[in-house]
Amino acid sequence: MARVAFVGLGNMGLPMAINLAKAGHELHVYDTVSEALANAKAEGMHPAASAAEAAAGAEFIITMLPNGSIALKVFGEIVPAADKGAVIIDCSTIDVGSAREAHRMAGDAGLMPLDAPVSGGTSGAAAGTLTFMVGGSKAAFDKALPLLNVMGGKVVHCGDGGAGQAAKICNNMLLGISMIGACEAFALADKLGLSAQAAFDVISTSSGSCWSVNTYCPVPGVGPKSPADNGYKPGFAAELMTKDLGLSQQAAEEVHQATPMGAHALALYRQFLDNNGSGRDFSAMIEYLRSIQRDQA
Repeated sequence: MARVAFVGLGNMGLPMAINLAKAGHELHVYDTVSEALANAKAEGMHPAASAAEAAAGAEFIITMLPNGSIALKVFGEIVPAADKGAVIIDCSTIDVGSAREAHRMAGDAGLMPLDAPVSGGTSGAAAGTLTFMVGGSKAAFDKALPLLNVMGGKVVHCGDGGAGQAAKICNNMLLGISMIGACEAFALADKLGLSAQAAFDVISTSSGSCWSVNTYCPVPGVGPKSPADNGYKPGFAAELMTKDLGLSQQAAEEVHQATPMGAHALALYRQFLDNNGSGRDFSAMIEYLRSIQRDQA
């Protein structure tokens, strides 16, 4: 069993760390929120006084942080404290440029860096069924794979440093677009007098079939249970979708690639957040679309 440092014990990080501890690994953890450290201690982990203290002596260092600037700041603290040869796995969803800079910082210090953003939400983190999209060397990936398999149900090596973040933002851009399409379809079906059940039965087995309909339907009472059946309590918050769509547009601008649907999806989610969308699941977009007139969209 390995000594693992885990920095960032939020809604995703804490259940991921718990799964590693349950698998028998020795967890040394840090978060700026004292309650998170207390929760980790209750699960048998060892709270540290700083990110650097947690990283010292660890064979693996895992970070789960809110954005690229915070990730680079934390890397600036933990990289000098880490043992050479340690594998450092950043599971945050951040911009590709920051991910590549983190790889450079860690690599220059003799560490083995991976960017490994995840998909699957808090339920996947708790169940250990996350999908990991991993960028970095094959040697670092192979070394980290046993730990990633504890936390995830699918682990994909996407390429060199930054490739994991590239895969994540492309996937989530498509998800944001497809969810808006699903919301529009069900909102229109309702206005046309078609029941949600009938619309689901047709779309889920026809050419409109997609994850946003079949697995995460934005209307309650049809299909598998989803946040729509729980008052749109977030499984994946609208704020996070807006963040990821913003990252996709930043990347598209940097490489001069047109993504007009991604850009429009970002604009719609920003409007949704400005109109009582905060703290709600991203599939609650359907309620915003129902509330506006056709010429406002």
